[in-house]
Order: sequence, then structure tokens, then C-alpha cells
Amino acid sequence: MIGFWTLFSKEVLRFWKVGFQTIAAPVLTAMLYLLIFAHVLEDHVRVHGLPYTAFLVPGLVMMSILQNAFANSSSSLIQSKVTGSIVFVLLPPLSYRVFWAAYVLAAVARGLVVGVGVLAVTAWFADLHFVAPGWILAFALFGGAILGTLGVVAGIWADKFDQLAAFQNFLIMPLTFLSGVFYSIHSLPAFWQQVSTYNPVFYMIDGFRYGFFGVSDVSPWTSLAVVGVCFALLAALTLALLQRGYKLRM
Repeated sequence: MIGFWTLFSKEVLRFWKVGFQTIAAPVLTAMLYLLIFAHVLEDHVRVHGLPYTAFLVPGLVMMSILQNAFANSSSSLIQSKVTGSIVFVLLPPLSYRVFWAAYVLAAVARGLVVGVGVLAVTAWFADLHFVAPGWILAFALFGGAILGTLGVVAGIWADKFDQLAAFQNFLIMPLTFLSGVFYSIHSLPAFWQQVSTYNPVFYMIDGFRYGFFGVSDVSPWTSLAVVGVCFALLAALTLALLQRGYKLRM
């Protein structure tokens, strides 16, 4: 446990010491999304009977959690690989499970800190009810853990920053932006509704939003089941890669 807490603390301090970039900047970005979309659509759109701003805020909070959880673990690993400092993490007698847990939990921590920051600055613009706080916490933790684990995979796979940027631009961004953050999938044509159900991030956003208002596009239990299975499969894949030392041990 000493090794775990040391690595976990290192990863938390890494983003905390540059909080203006890793915390304040994402909060500002989410604030700009809210101001722009709410200003344009507030008087014209209602979703599930909710004002558009109220509908939008939970989606922005969850999107910020997911994107920052991914960014934390992926950027830390690729930076360590590029600079060669990864050797100082691999040399100590840490098991691959400890390695994975420390990076993922630190990613979840950053995601939650940013999410709370986004919620604090956007809640002033919407009437939020917090109908089921347990669902909010469950999907925030699962979502952060999934994207943190995916960040570990990206950091292991990428050999340079360009490859990591491609992973983020062509996978993470489309998955998060096309997941119902800004709209209900019931507003889409039938074909695109069906396509959206294959996006695991949709279930994270939808379940998270259910915790605020008690309304969602699909059952929160269905969302939780999908998210849980995705986490289990992705964690198993990542642990297998770490056990083999894929692209980490030469």
C-alpha cells in the first residue's frame, strides 16, 4: 500500500500543482459552452419538460469529468515515456494492479474535482434538483474510472504526443460530443437513435442526468449495467497489457 499511495499521491500532485491549466481551464470551457448554447436555445427548446439550461448542465459536468479523467492518465504516461522517467515507476516492486489502480484513481480524482468546479459555476444558471444523489455519484465514479482506464491504454499505446492527440481527437471527442450532452437522442432520426445506443458514453451521460431530474432516455439500471460491463472489460484488457509490459518494458 505504500507504493500505491506514493504513486497515487504523485499523480494527484501532478495535476494539482498546475491547477490553473488542469482545473480552471476546463471549468472555463464548460462555462463558455453553457453561456453560448443556453443563450441561443433557452427560449426555444425544452427537453423532457425541462428548460434547456437545466438539461444541459449535468451533461457538461459529466463531459468534463470524462475528458479530464482521460487526459490525466494518458498525458502522465506519455510524458513519462517520452522523457524516459517511466523507468522510475517501473523499477520499484509495484504490481501491475497497483500501477493501474493508482493511475486510474488519480484520473478519477481530477475528473471529480473538475466536475465539482463545473457544477459550482453552472448551477447558478439552472434549477437543479438532485433527485437521486446516489446515481450521480455512481455514474461519476464509473465514468471517471472508464475514461481513466482508457487513458492508461492510450498512454501505453502511444509513442509520441501526436499519436495521443489522434486518439483523443478521433475517439474521445466524438464519443463525448455525440453522447447526448447537448440533446436528447429522442430528437434524432430513428437510425441515429439506434447508432447512439452503441455509444457507451451515452449511458454515462444519461444515467448521470437521471440523478438530477429523475428523467432519462433509457432506464438508469440499463445504463448502469452497460457502464459496469464496459468498465469490467476495459479493466481486464488494461491489466492484461500491463501484466505483459506491452510497450513499457523493452
